[in-house]
Amino acid sequence: MTVGKTIASKAARTVQEISKNQHLPNNSRVFSLIQPTGKFHIGNYLGAIQSWKTLSETESPGTQYIFGIADLHAITTGVKPAGELRSNRHEAMAGILSCGLNPKKCILFHQSSVPEHAELHWYLTCLTSMGALNRMTQWKSKARQLGDDESDQLKFLEHTKAGLLCYPILQAADILIYRSTHVPVGDDQSQHLEMCRSVAINFNNSYKTNFFPIPQTLLTPSKKILSLRNPLKKMSKSDPDQSSCIYITDAPEVIAKKIRKATTDSVQGPVYFDPEARPGVSNLINILSGVTSQSIEQVVEDLAYVKDHKQFKDHVTDVLVTEFKQQRELFEELMKDGVYLEKVCHEGRDKAREIATKNIEEVRKLIGMD
Repeated sequence: MTVGKTIASKAARTVQEISKNQHLPNNSRVFSLIQPTGKFHIGNYLGAIQSWKTLSETESPGTQYIFGIADLHAITTGVKPAGELRSNRHEAMAGILSCGLNPKKCILFHQSSVPEHAELHWYLTCLTSMGALNRMTQWKSKARQLGDDESDQLKFLEHTKAGLLCYPILQAADILIYRSTHVPVGDDQSQHLEMCRSVAINFNNSYKTNFFPIPQTLLTPSKKILSLRNPLKKMSKSDPDQSSCIYITDAPEVIAKKIRKATTDSVQGPVYFDPEARPGVSNLINILSGVTSQSIEQVVEDLAYVKDHKQFKDHVTDVLVTEFKQQRELFEELMKDGVYLEKVCHEGRDKAREIATKNIEEVRKLIGMD
């Protein structure tokens, strides 16, 4: 336990540090998944995919990069039509590839195609307490939505699927089945990685082994991207107002229309960053910062010439259209080439299973299932 806590408490390194020639230790293994919600919006791009690309292009000797689609996690929120989930999985893989991820530099696969994830999930579930799961922030926040009354809580438990409670253990299994050493996450995902570390330490202590490395955090540079129409809430594909969300596959005229409709404010004069007083303007500045990889200060300095909101929005539109032009065109080509997408998925699956199969065999030996 002491060793695990020491490793977990080290100051987290950032993706930027790794990209600036501060290599990972030899033979590291970086792992991350993203849910298949269909086409990626800017929040998905800045929150995960951009960092994956940066990391996979970093020359760290012997390091493996394993990225993929968390399609098992996609069903924790309820039953979806088979056609919808299938389409979302294809679009997600095409989106990853169109953003520049090279399958020769990283393993790309669908989580469900590697059954060892589910097997390890069960072993780890049997070692994890209900109390630990019940303390997870997302679970508690969903429970609170129905109030504090006991009958409301019972109603919540009656209608909520067990997968929603247990999915943090599946996340831990996803990471540990590859004996991953590093996981890129944003600040809002840190609790899940802490859970993974606790699960790994618990397994190692229970079976008197050091089999699972204690995965370390690689902080992503992403900031929370908010709704264009209501900058007080997070950008989401499920938002009924589709003008609130920009996809990296949106046509230039669609991007322009959505930015024109974006909520700003009535403040005239220079553009400046103030999330509390100017949430709409600050959200657009935040988007520019993420897309251009510039600091907020640098973005604001570059906008010194802007005299009004129209000029500001025109600038944001130009940047986004230019940034996503190549991705949009490549995405459209990939969606027409199902054979290539299947080839990438199958090759990624085989590489992932080669690692996962070896590790699950060792786990079976440790727990006596061989």
